[in-house]
Amino acid sequence: MVERVIAACDGAAKGNPGPAGWAWVLADAAGTPQRWQSGALGRSTNNIGELTALERLLAATDPAVPLEVRLDSTYTRDAVTKWLPGWKRNGWRTASGSPVANRDLIQRIDALLADREVSFVHVAAHRVDGDPLNAIADKAASDTARTQQGADGTAADLPVPDPVAERPARPARRPRTPRTAGTASGASTASTGSTASGGGRRTLAARFPGTCPCGRGYGKGERITRVGESWGHPDCA
Repeated sequence: MVERVIAACDGAAKGNPGPAGWAWVLADAAGTPQRWQSGALGRSTNNIGELTALERLLAATDPAVPLEVRLDSTYTRDAVTKWLPGWKRNGWRTASGSPVANRDLIQRIDALLADREVSFVHVAAHRVDGDPLNAIADKAASDTARTQQGADGTAADLPVPDPVAERPARPARRPRTPRTAGTASGASTASTGSTASGGGRRTLAARFPGTCPCGRGYGKGERITRVGESWGHPDCA
């Protein structure tokens, strides 16, 4: 039996859009880093950096060997594991009829995924107890985005992740007093147009039409919330 290979990939953009880069790190079945690579993208977006990192990782690995990919981008994970089949059925259009963003990159990834065993594991970024492979890929992508100089190496010269400060524990929240309709505070809350979604995330009415990171558009007045570093559908948060 062929042992699986473990890898992590990440992208970065300083400004989104701004100077961008991608990186991947490849480990053995035990999770020990073996080699890594990064590349510059010029002025681009974080999503393109994330997708490019996955594309370059797939192209650099043996399709006959099972691969586990660790990544902190929910957009990249969902694009290739959830949304891709529907986009293909719809002629590379989203459910709202808009063209799929970053189509060329996603099509290349789709071709590289054909007839091979690849599993995707989402990991949290910038955590003291986070995934070490993801931290290396994040550091390599960030450095490359800043310098616009690609690099590669082995376990002997791995990028050293920046220290992550441990976040202090949040104090317990005091229970809120239910507000009744007609009070001054209730009227103030309603006037902002901001509500809480089912998951407790704050939403607001879009002042202008836009496009969610998932590739689907939203209209003026539609409820939106923060999705990563941009705005989009509450379900995509």
